[in-house]
Amino acid sequence: MRVFVAGAAGAIGRRLIPQLVARGHQVTASTRGSARLEQLRRLGAEPVVVDGLDAAAVGEAIARSEPDVIVHQMTALAGKANLRNFDKWFATTNKLRTAGTEHLLAAAEAAGVSKFVAQSYTGWSNIREGGAVKTEDDPYDPDPARFQTESINGLQFLDKVVPAAPLEGMVLRYGNFYGPGGSESLVELVRKRQMPIIGDGAGVWSWIHLDDAAAATVAAIERGRRGIYNITDDEPAAVAEWLPYLAEVVGAKKPLRVPVWLGRLAAGDVTVRWMTEGRGASNAKAKRELDWQPRWSTWRDGFRHGLTDSGSAQAGERQETA
Repeated sequence: MRVFVAGAAGAIGRRLIPQLVARGHQVTASTRGSARLEQLRRLGAEPVVVDGLDAAAVGEAIARSEPDVIVHQMTALAGKANLRNFDKWFATTNKLRTAGTEHLLAAAEAAGVSKFVAQSYTGWSNIREGGAVKTEDDPYDPDPARFQTESINGLQFLDKVVPAAPLEGMVLRYGNFYGPGGSESLVELVRKRQMPIIGDGAGVWSWIHLDDAAAATVAAIERGRRGIYNITDDEPAAVAEWLPYLAEVVGAKKPLRVPVWLGRLAAGDVTVRWMTEGRGASNAKAKRELDWQPRWSTWRDGFRHGLTDSGSAQAGERQETA
């Protein structure tokens, strides 16, 4: 198929393009600036420069490439993470998830595109009541932190408009990324002991290796049907469980523990809620309906062997040999 990957220079796009090319798909890859054009070309794609918030430019690029499928991976997180003012940090990404999605969908309809796959997220956005693991049918947090309202609205917008579009529209809610290009800043914080366990650390997180997220995206492109899918590994886990393990894997000291009041003072309400009340996500629907299995079925193996390209490659070799 002819696949247009919007936002292809991001963490997912760089892992997705080689998988698509290896399976015989023809890929057009868009990026906001010219700096990544040669990198995308080396990955096997035909690169184009497109501002996802410029409706005319998006329409022209889609019309020229005549894709069968559009994959929306556009995000814009620059600089140091700002969890205290999450919406400010995510401001451009939120626009890409709303206005950017509208531009892509309009261009898709005009060009006769048959399938549309959009990046979303599952994690801090889940309702913080009831069981520790949520499905696609569970609601979003009805009372998000003060500075996450716009960001959760962006996720809800995707859920509303993409499956309702006059094509095969899918929303992939990825868990927390790790792997080459997705977890270096996290590992640095852990090594510096700047990521403590807050309170009891009972907040549950779901993880997904970038290669597995890309493979799930390929499965959605090739076999997916209209709907919403959680793309996570098989083992949601509490912060108090996965964070010390990650520290051990990367050779760091055990993470510090701080009380909730100090965590809120130092890091803000967003971080405290995520670490103490977060809920994970079930991947059962994606495994069943996309015929997909994460190679790194648990973050335990993924953290230990898949944080770097060399680790991922060695694991792949072991799997092929087996």
